[in-house]
This record gives sequence, C-alpha cells and structure tokens, in this order.
Amino acid sequence: MSESELPDTDYVENEEEDYYMDDDDDCDDENGNDSEYEFDEADFNQQLADKFDDLDLPPGVEATVPWLQKLAANDEQDGASDELVEDEITRKYKAFQQFYTVQNFSDHHYANKSVGKTSREWAKRIQHDWKLLEKDLPASIFVRVAEDRMDLLRAAIIGPKGTPYHDGLFFFDAHFTSNYPSEPPLVYYHSGGLRLNPNLYNCGKVCLSLLGTWSGSGCEKWNSAHSTMLQVLVSIQALILNEKPYFNEPGYAGSANTTTGQQHSVEYNKTTFLHSCRTMLYSLRRPPEVMFCYMYLQFWLLTGKNKIIVSLLSF
Repeated sequence: MSESELPDTDYVENEEEDYYMDDDDDCDDENGNDSEYEFDEADFNQQLADKFDDLDLPPGVEATVPWLQKLAANDEQDGASDELVEDEITRKYKAFQQFYTVQNFSDHHYANKSVGKTSREWAKRIQHDWKLLEKDLPASIFVRVAEDRMDLLRAAIIGPKGTPYHDGLFFFDAHFTSNYPSEPPLVYYHSGGLRLNPNLYNCGKVCLSLLGTWSGSGCEKWNSAHSTMLQVLVSIQALILNEKPYFNEPGYAGSANTTTGQQHSVEYNKTTFLHSCRTMLYSLRRPPEVMFCYMYLQFWLLTGKNKIIVSLLSF
C-alpha cells in the first residue's frame, strides 16, 4: 500500500504499544459514533471460552429462520439429524446471493439522509454500478441495494486469508449523493466502537484516497468517468484489510524492512485479531438488517458445531 492511501497519524517512536490511536478529531460529525458498544474484557474472554454459546441476540431472530428451527427441533429428538442440519446449513450458505435488491434499509446509517433532487443520468450511473457489482463481485464480498432508495448500499466484506481479519465479517454502508459520480460515495464502517485498523476509525470513518478522505494522486483519486463502487469495495478489502495493517500508519511505513518494525507488526496483528473477534461479537448482538442470516450461517461454519444453532434459537 502506498503512503497516499494511509491516514495522517503522528508517529510516536517510543510508545511501542500505542498501535490504535484515537484520532476521532478527524471524524466528521455526520458519520455519527458507534462508541455505544461498551466492551467488557471478562465477558469477552468467557464468551470465547464458551465458543459463542451465550450470545445476547435480538428477540425474534429465530422467527426469521423457521427452517432452522425445524432442524434444531428434530436434532433434539433424534441425534441422527446432525448430518441433515449440516447439509441444510451448507446449502443455505451457498445459496446466499452475493448481490441482491431489497425493499429498503431501516437501519442504514444514511437512511435519514435525503438524496435531494436527482437526474436520469444519476440513476443510470447507479444502475451501471449495480450491474458491475452483480457481475464482478469477488466471492468474499456481498452487497445489498435498496429498491426504494437507490442512493443506499450495504456491503459485507469477509477478511482475506492470511490477515488478522481472516473470515471476519465487516459491514459498510454507502450513500450516493445527488452529485454522484462527480464526487465519490459516502462510506460508513460499522465499527462497534472499536478501531481495528489505522484506516477504519471507531466513529465509522473510512480513510481512503479513492473516497476523498485522504490525499492521493493519479489513479488513487476518484475519477468520475471511470471509478466505481466495485473499485471502492475491492480497495477496502485489499488495501485496508491487509496482512500487515500496522504499516498503514504513515509514520510506521518506513520501518517495514526493519526487525523492530516487524516485531511491532506482529504484536499489532495480535491485537487486531482480538478486535476482529470483538467486532464479530458486536455484530452478532446487533445484526445488520438484510445481512444477518448470512452472518449466522458464516459463524456456524466457522465453529463447525451444531450447538451454536441451539444458542441462536434459544433467545
């Protein structure tokens, strides 16, 4: 990653553990704040030890997955249904569409932000973006758009293999203003109040030159004729959720080829992995609309245990 893609953060050479810097002053007020998630260390460790047996899921979640209820009930009556449960879960997981149009997003970060008066060209350009997303999305990115609100988009990005974000689910909301594509879309990250990357602020700000939230030059900047939402999502996954996010910090990039720098990077990744787990716990407690079914299926496959199904259905 080039330095132009990186957030402007002061480098404190002697503070080896100051890896997550609270630069909330750089966050725009309109992005809101996800800091309502109060993390409890003891609670987190206990939940990891229990392998997610005790999650506080919103009431009514079980009513949205009747096929899973039926399978779980059969499992309690007959242990032989374990294989049936696994086959059905896997089938549902594989059938989850990468790109899909929903009616609306009531919990979208920009749901209350009016798009104002738009042109036919605006609508055509967004429809063009939709076609690109439907055709070319990587297997690890899922997108939902709204039929009633063309200006809104929600994406779930799976952390790439070989990174401290591996198999984690990270959610982003996007808003196409009336000036799109003359200006890039607004993008908000659902952080749960945690900062697990120099480019992803706990207030939801996404720091990327393609979005105009960081300086850049040439192809790094938004181009109204060629840049697309697909490019934004792929850039977030490849440039931000990378193998060594420690070096995303401009002040740390120069130490990438040093022993000390690599040691700091390893420690940073350990903390980042824990933050990723905490973010996933937050998402399970507050599942994003239209994406939560996939999230639960993903967690079931990651744990490889039927007991998470019982936990999900017991609330």
